[in-house]
Amino acid sequence: MLLALLLQGAFVGLLALMAYIQVNLPPEPKSKPPSAVALRPMTSQEWEKNRGPLAKTPATAKAPPPKKEEKKPEKRPDGQVVDVAPGNRQEAPDAKYLAEHDNKVQKETRAREQTAHYKTAQPQTTAREARQGSGVSEEQAGHVAGNNGRGADDRPLSEGGKKSAFELPDARRKQEIAMRQDPNNRGPGVEVSNRNESDEVIGNAKRLRLQEGSGDGDEGSEGRVGTSGLARLMPSQAVMDQIIGGAPNDHLRDVEEGDGTFLNTREWKYASFFNRVKQSVGTHWNPNMALMRRDPTGATYAGRDRHTLVRVTLDEQGKVADITIEKSCGLDFLDMEAVESFRRAQPFPNPPPGLLEDDAKVRFSFGFFMDMGGGPRMRLFRQPN
Repeated sequence: MLLALLLQGAFVGLLALMAYIQVNLPPEPKSKPPSAVALRPMTSQEWEKNRGPLAKTPATAKAPPPKKEEKKPEKRPDGQVVDVAPGNRQEAPDAKYLAEHDNKVQKETRAREQTAHYKTAQPQTTAREARQGSGVSEEQAGHVAGNNGRGADDRPLSEGGKKSAFELPDARRKQEIAMRQDPNNRGPGVEVSNRNESDEVIGNAKRLRLQEGSGDGDEGSEGRVGTSGLARLMPSQAVMDQIIGGAPNDHLRDVEEGDGTFLNTREWKYASFFNRVKQSVGTHWNPNMALMRRDPTGATYAGRDRHTLVRVTLDEQGKVADITIEKSCGLDFLDMEAVESFRRAQPFPNPPPGLLEDDAKVRFSFGFFMDMGGGPRMRLFRQPN
């Protein structure tokens, strides 16, 4: 009984304590109404400021820009480019000429007979006589076989009488065609002409030949045009220079004359291009014609040698982009002939990429030398730089 009263009093006291705490609690704060939110762009500086300082990791660090490889121009060797026959592949330490192959000789010589008209370079020119100027062959035309006659008869030329001849070809029979035609109205279809009837004729030859006989004895002959002997079909030696080869007319001032051109040369991979340029220009350069117009007798300008040096610029297609005179020969018309020969000879196809400079141009010097000793002779030479 006493325990039940104690439990009831403890329960009532607990309820009273809870009521007191509920009464003395602070009031709940009132919630604010929702407000509108606006978005605006941020600069990269504001974004970095908001993020704060961050340590750059190797993944986020910017890699340095790659270095551009500088194209070093290829060094051009010193020396004059010459066109010579294939060498013996032996190196000559003191060689001052550049060619397509190495070559070593005991004594350097240049051919007495040189030409600008050749197919391939050879030590000697095949022509028996030196050719001046344009290189046209002065030899006679090819021989035609015959018997010194006037016609086309294989029998020898002989005088005699003429036999009478009556030769007729075959003729087919033709029927008569007689149609009444209206001159004012041609009518449709193919126009047909009237003709008389003719009989078939059996002839004795393939052509009509009527010849009145005269004189007595055997019939004469007019012979065949040409001279006796075999026909000469071989081209002249001067023409063979252009087919087979000859000694190129490079200007070799300090080299003694000899039976052929034999030089100490160093191999340069671009020599073939300059040799092609030389061949093409050589066939278009004709200083003799320009000199003959102004000095037909050779008494005014033929007193000394003439040397013109030009500076040539080619584009990547091998066309002349610019050409200037570096050294005049003293005669403006010969200087202009040198310049115009380059323009006539262009283009010079397939310039080697190794010769192209940064602006895709090829630049080199080219010399024209006219030797007046013993008459005008052509000499061409060029330098790679």
